[in-house]
Amino acid sequence: MSERTSYAAQPDLQSDCGSCFGLCCVALPFSRSSDFPVDKSAGTPCGNLREDFRCGIHRRLRDTGYSGCTVFDCFGAGQKVSQVTFKGVSWREEPDSARVMYEVFPVVRQLQELLKYIAQALDLSSACAMHRDLRRAYERLDALTRDPAETLLAIDVDALRGEVNPLLLRASELARADIPGRGKNHRGANLMGSRLRGAKLRGASLRGALLIAADLSDADLRDADLIGADMRDTNLCGADLRGALFLTQPQLNAARGDARTKIPQALERPAHWAA
Repeated sequence: MSERTSYAAQPDLQSDCGSCFGLCCVALPFSRSSDFPVDKSAGTPCGNLREDFRCGIHRRLRDTGYSGCTVFDCFGAGQKVSQVTFKGVSWREEPDSARVMYEVFPVVRQLQELLKYIAQALDLSSACAMHRDLRRAYERLDALTRDPAETLLAIDVDALRGEVNPLLLRASELARADIPGRGKNHRGANLMGSRLRGAKLRGASLRGALLIAADLSDADLRDADLIGADMRDTNLCGADLRGALFLTQPQLNAARGDARTKIPQALERPAHWAA
């Protein structure tokens, strides 16, 4: 791969609904709430799923009460399970494979998420000293995602996560080493609803922090580590997230922002954000 090519932008790590059997719309359950207007059990197709496996209300998800769908990303698991694990044969064509397909999907989704984080670490020039270890971890996980269904179902994802996390933490430390504010550690902190308007959090660790409905408007979050941070309804209006580490599109989609919010170049500004 060229040095100019982003690891995290690889097609294998991006959702391709056109190559998927609508697995997130079938395999996963949801409950009636502010995120969904109805209940749906695991293994039951969503009422909006069309025969071509596309969503019939994709452009109107938020308007029709399905905002929960807009903050989900399979990181490429859908097409990998559909086209690699089950070789392009859908659950409609082979109903007997449906149950196993639905069980495999969330496993591969977790592996793809780990691959996404490793890829983001590989994009950090500051972590070049550990790129060999990161590439080895990436290649190992990627190979696992291509294993047969029975092998995938036997994987201990938590154990794999425990092996990968130290690498991601080390990459984060290297990236934030010379940044003022690096010492601000809010890892796993409960900051739900906190008033942090204009907070100076550049280079801070917010790994796994609960930021639900927190006010981070106009906050400086440049180069902050946001891996696993819960950003549902977080106010990011005017905030600066350039260079934020391990920030994902679902996190942005779950938050609130505006035209002044600065985001990493690799991510997209959510359509529902204020102008």
